[in-house]
Amino acid sequence: MGLLEQCEAAFGSADLYRVLGVRREASPEEIRRGYHRASLRVHPDRAEPRDKEEATRRFQILSKAYAVLSDAEQRAVYDEQGRVDEEGEALRGERDWQEYWRLLFKKITVKDIKDFEKRYKDSEEELADIKAAYVDFEGDMDRIMESVLCADYTDEPRIRKIIEKAIGSGEVPSYKSFVKEAKQKSVARKRRAEKEAREAEKAKDELGLGGEDDLKALIQSRNKDRKKEMDDFLAQLEAKYGNSAKKGGKKTTAKKGKK
Repeated sequence: MGLLEQCEAAFGSADLYRVLGVRREASPEEIRRGYHRASLRVHPDRAEPRDKEEATRRFQILSKAYAVLSDAEQRAVYDEQGRVDEEGEALRGERDWQEYWRLLFKKITVKDIKDFEKRYKDSEEELADIKAAYVDFEGDMDRIMESVLCADYTDEPRIRKIIEKAIGSGEVPSYKSFVKEAKQKSVARKRRAEKEAREAEKAKDELGLGGEDDLKALIQSRNKDRKKEMDDFLAQLEAKYGNSAKKGGKKTTAKKGKK
């Protein structure tokens, strides 16, 4: 079974960009972030023992998708022909994908995240990311709030104002899903976020975390039901912080999409 068929079977899509959760026009840095975010959800080190084999399989498939899209020549072939070179260097069978992952991403601490959040919120980088997320998801606030780093439900009014201002100035198009969002959808999003925050705080308190402790302890000690509550947030911050600790990261430029 080829890589595209493996992606379809494991993730429900043969589109490598969709598997990594990025746009087809994504920059190399955005592709790297997307890979990190997606891989954290299925990394074998964070799976229950009974799920480790399946997690390993899905992790390997994700890594191969990233290997193709992070190689300029391989990506060009995929974009132009919709196929991948199964015999190429990017997909060579003997590669240790977990070691490959560890070389790409560093381990971070709670303090790292707090420091990054202080720099990121209300920065030009956050502004660009909000506009890009709005365009990418065509005004779907559920997906925008999940995508924007460090954002929780208390940030939603601020994020909405940023988007409304960008619409008014013509920087981004006006999407019906945003300007006419049903109130019950917003209420449901708030309730869901509040529940996730309570569960995350409870897990942290139970483990006595809050200082320099490695986040891996929190992730590995959660039971399976609580994993999804924190994974998206941790994945976004690890992906963002892990590559921007020294240089502050690259800014994302919002592009206009279809109305």
